[in-house]
Amino acid sequence: MQINSYKENKHHSSHLVISTLLLLFTVPLSAFAADPDSIAALRQMGKAFSSIADKASPAVVGLQAERTATQERQYYRESPFGDDFFDFFFGPRSPRQRSPQRRNREPVTALGSGFIISPDGYMLTNNHMVEGADKVTVELAGGRKFTAEIIGTDPVSDIAVIKIDADNLPYLELADSDTLEVGEWVLAIGNPLGFSHTVTAGIVSAKGRSVGLAKIENFIQTDAAINRGNSGGPLLNLEGKVVGMNTAIYGATGNIGIGFAIPVNMAKHAYKQLREGGSVERGFLGISFEDITPELAAALDLKTDTRGVVIKEVIPDSAAEKAGLQGYDVIIEFEGQPVEKSNDFLNRVAMLTPDTKVEVVVLRDGKRKTYTVKLGKRPPEDELTGALPTDTIKELGFSVVNLTDDLADNLGYEGESGVVVREVESGSEAAKAGIVPGALIKEVNQQEVKNTKEFNEAIKQAMKKGTALLLIRIERTAILALITFE
Repeated sequence: MQINSYKENKHHSSHLVISTLLLLFTVPLSAFAADPDSIAALRQMGKAFSSIADKASPAVVGLQAERTATQERQYYRESPFGDDFFDFFFGPRSPRQRSPQRRNREPVTALGSGFIISPDGYMLTNNHMVEGADKVTVELAGGRKFTAEIIGTDPVSDIAVIKIDADNLPYLELADSDTLEVGEWVLAIGNPLGFSHTVTAGIVSAKGRSVGLAKIENFIQTDAAINRGNSGGPLLNLEGKVVGMNTAIYGATGNIGIGFAIPVNMAKHAYKQLREGGSVERGFLGISFEDITPELAAALDLKTDTRGVVIKEVIPDSAAEKAGLQGYDVIIEFEGQPVEKSNDFLNRVAMLTPDTKVEVVVLRDGKRKTYTVKLGKRPPEDELTGALPTDTIKELGFSVVNLTDDLADNLGYEGESGVVVREVESGSEAAKAGIVPGALIKEVNQQEVKNTKEFNEAIKQAMKKGTALLLIRIERTAILALITFE
């Protein structure tokens, strides 16, 4: 009986499935069609994008920056570094057996974007596009080409101002990027991979990002496609006004990933000073600080939900010291506004000019105190970071970068410490001593160096002595290189 019952139920279920399928196939396809109002809205949005692109594109330019790079190149047989990461830092390699070092002066051309912001030819682009360039060529939407003058560059914010000798040019209006909200639609226009005036759309994914690409950062993150060659191009709102300058991408291939743009308000601040004086002066408190955490707050006998930044150190004779700020003070307000994150706080200070008077509210021993600070002038970055000045790097004959996990994996330096040689100047003492790109410097004058800061300090001491004895590893071989300073 149980078997018969099962067969009957199974037979009934089959009829039910067939009936359901027949019912589905008899439903008119129009029932699955999109709502006409939705389609109309999408078409309207498409027309809006098209209108913005049509009006903005003539003010977007293509850039070609030419420079000459002098490098010591070493070629390897059976090199284990089989990807583009090594090539990006140290130049192309050959599968041939190691040959003598080649000292070449090679022309390098970088392609990027920029945008016109005044009818008389002033433009904004990225500093990394034009800094050190021998020649910058601008191509307008109509195909006309001009040699641009570099008015000023700001490596700290990665902003540059250039100009061409032309009049009555189309230009873009600059919006207030502080009013930009997460979720807003934005358009990016540029010359990715050399494809002129490419337009992509997306939304603002986040604001206030810091990703270690520049000294002063407050990036707009967007999912609008930004590829190589977009650097320096505009990020536009739905009014067709510039809200940001496209500057970087994060992605596995370098062409597909998360896009970042410099807020246009930061560009405005730099533009005014670069146009007038060729450089940017920024306010400076003279403190080192970090975000306060619940653990730090508890250690300072503050509420664990306290927001702000805690002062780690006050530089002697700085604006902060003169005003009375102390270590372990927690800054909770700056210019009447709450302080949330250290990166945002740094940007707010840097957006002000030296000698500006500001009110700073701190918590000290649990009590609220207010100080008036007259900002100082932000020192050069090499003074702040301990980096070597440009003339010292030139005398040294090579530059180095930190040994990151990616570099260690690609160069075979897993488990090692030191700094990696990025570029070697032809004919320099370093070149004569056998130093090549990709080499790992482990010691300077028998002093271990684990990062660029330690290396720079060691080199400064070595220059006083007159010689630097470097312990270097190239592939699996350790060598000693002696550099003499005059």
